[in-house]
Amino acid sequence: MSKPKTGLAPYRVGEWLPSDEAILNGWLEDLIREVEEKIRPFHPVIEELEELIESDAQIYALVTMMFDQVPLKYQYSEYGRQVRSYKHFLQLLNAIMTKSPTYNDTGCVGFPINAILDWAMGTEGGFAAFLNEKFNARLKNVLNHWGTFLKSEDSNYILSTDNGPVQGTEKYKTKQYYWLSDPAMIAMAEAIRQKGLTGDEARQLFINTFNCDPDKPHYGFKCWDDFFTRTFKDGQRPIAGEGDDAIVVNACESAPYKIASGKDVKLRNKFWIKGQPYSLQHMLANDKRAKHFVGGTVYQAFLSAKSYHRWHSPVSGTIVSTQNIDGTYYSETPTAGYDPAGPNESQGYISEVAARGIVYIQADNPKIGLMAIVFIGMAEVSSCEFSVYEGQHVTKGGPIGTFHFGGSSHCILFRKGVDVEFKLPPDNPPGLNAYNLFVNSELAVVK
Repeated sequence: MSKPKTGLAPYRVGEWLPSDEAILNGWLEDLIREVEEKIRPFHPVIEELEELIESDAQIYALVTMMFDQVPLKYQYSEYGRQVRSYKHFLQLLNAIMTKSPTYNDTGCVGFPINAILDWAMGTEGGFAAFLNEKFNARLKNVLNHWGTFLKSEDSNYILSTDNGPVQGTEKYKTKQYYWLSDPAMIAMAEAIRQKGLTGDEARQLFINTFNCDPDKPHYGFKCWDDFFTRTFKDGQRPIAGEGDDAIVVNACESAPYKIASGKDVKLRNKFWIKGQPYSLQHMLANDKRAKHFVGGTVYQAFLSAKSYHRWHSPVSGTIVSTQNIDGTYYSETPTAGYDPAGPNESQGYISEVAARGIVYIQADNPKIGLMAIVFIGMAEVSSCEFSVYEGQHVTKGGPIGTFHFGGSSHCILFRKGVDVEFKLPPDNPPGLNAYNLFVNSELAVVK
């Protein structure tokens, strides 16, 4: 069997996975070799997932199929066959449970489980398996366990200023770095369009921007999650149009992905088809308030792995309700084909099916009235945490919640009849190549 050529592929949206397919395959090969060299007993949550797969006939069939159905051109690379079966997947998944994500200078492997499942997600078996409620419930247990590790002090080994490769990866085919190293600092600066900086310049920018203490171990961050949910210093990200309720600000440090309005925003739609139209009833988990947004406007944007991951209120108003929805973690639409960035090209689709947090805000501005924001967990980003409560009044630009272990996507919904004019930079139209807009910057004006 001849092996397909690998080479430079477009950057994955948000840079969750490496830009070069060969690098991704090499990263997997490194993990495979590590697992083969050191056999680890399965963690209880991995054993529970294995038990479900093998005891449930439907899930067993689907999970077996999704690896068997990966086309040979994706099963083989210059490094050889990759993830071979669900048993192999479980072995690799088990190894991740005590690993913090590393920085990779050709693209961030911030989603290691996503990388393992990259091709299996695009199969018919994968499409069905990742919509299975019982399968997702066990995956949630696995992700929660990994999240517990990422909130522990054991995870902060990756928060080092050492510029060399991460200890234990010296022989890897892919270069993996610590998150406080010069390469990572430069990459985080580039994520906010600060290009051409030296390591020292990028480091000073980080220190000036975020609450941290370079004189303390790990810059004062207690764990990986503490670093990833870092906060801005006072004066950073000023709030656009303070005191002007007509100006709506950006809720996340994010890049515009899509704007839909009018007849393109329906109560129910075939959200899995080409174009991934929005289906409000499914997006808002059958909430009766979905009807208010039919014919309205949906703005969607995605977050970068290297950026700020907290949410801010786009308007001043009163929190009507918050809700966390258990959904899928690795489902992607079949219309995306074998998306090398899966599920990034499925962002419209996952707004209806993924794990997500939904907040309704009654804006002080009567021209806006009731609005909704859907914070969408994608792949490993399974934890959406609200920091506000029902009845609380929030000020525009104030914090309202956090994505843990990474970032993802979010949608802002305006009711039908709200005359909203978006103020995106002319060189930054919505799409897969858009760049990050600062949180609290002007997003739109309501007339």
